[in-house]
Amino acid sequence: MTEPSIIKIIECIEAFAPRSIQEKWDNTGWQLRPASELNSCTGVMLCLDVTPEVVDEAVSEGCNLIVSHHPLLFHGLKQISPDRPNQLALLRAITHGIYIYSSHTALDNAPEGVSHQLGKMLGLMDIQVLSPRQTDPSTGLGVIGDFHYALSEDDFLKRVKEVYQTESLRVSDSGRSWRGVQNVALCSGSGSEFIPDAIAARADAYITSDTRYHDFVDFGRDILIVDTGHFESEICTKSIFSAIVSEKFPNFAVRQSRAEHNPVRYV
Repeated sequence: MTEPSIIKIIECIEAFAPRSIQEKWDNTGWQLRPASELNSCTGVMLCLDVTPEVVDEAVSEGCNLIVSHHPLLFHGLKQISPDRPNQLALLRAITHGIYIYSSHTALDNAPEGVSHQLGKMLGLMDIQVLSPRQTDPSTGLGVIGDFHYALSEDDFLKRVKEVYQTESLRVSDSGRSWRGVQNVALCSGSGSEFIPDAIAARADAYITSDTRYHDFVDFGRDILIVDTGHFESEICTKSIFSAIVSEKFPNFAVRQSRAEHNPVRYV
């Protein structure tokens, strides 16, 4: 089989999640292009974060393209030094001629993006965008949907743990007794800013990460807030990328990183 070019792999990702729908503050797109995009892609390594270990894994697996969710380059660099993990990853990628592309908020905003996939994994029906973009309401951040029937709080939290593959959750404790959870909103990554949207949409619960203490204080009486952790809410992006590329190139080498791990340890 003839190997597809680098650009052909990126084109199928951008057909699913165009760069044009990324947030204004974001750096979705190319992070590193050491040579022509027309060069053959020998394999693609998929990850949430580009770390030195992921770059080493790509080299050992014969992959010359890394596709990540989080951008490797986000804040301006004033120097490049091996003392910082992201810069060390960049140096190693340059040394080995590895291309790096990130599809951050473009994938978040896509109609079948990260939050939508999490909603389907939870078993939600009639999934709609929680915070639609004005220019295209079919895109946007977060989703809201319903279960077939209301779940008890315990059963709901058990399902969240199973889907997000975590043993620990931060959950609002307002003293209120929740009769049932049926209408659920969620946003992958840092989504506490959309708690008011979830309340306005009459959701029983809202799942996100990076929730501030005062969000629990201010909104915990109005909605069941569930914080899964950032890594847990976005590690599914590897599977999303894999499905996108494999559908177009079913016999192509697509690898989901096994080297990366949650940088947060629970004790």
